[in-house]
Amino acid sequence: MTEQRLISIETKIAYQEDTIAQLNDVICTQQTQIDALERLTQQLIGRVRDLSAATAQSASAFSAADERPPHY
Repeated sequence: MTEQRLISIETKIAYQEDTIAQLNDVICTQQTQIDALERLTQQLIGRVRDLSAATAQSASAFSAADERPPHY
């Protein structure tokens, strides 16, 4: 192997290592965002369940006979 070929291979490896490091940083950032979105989704699911339960309880407290007729 010639010295020029060896230098060329080392240069390519250096660029690949830099690219891998950049991709790793992007993946770490994306994973942090995914984790935050998962927590937010779970919180929203909990709120929807709470609101559904509250609506079901309040709906059972009032029946159709208790509603006022619309005024024309």
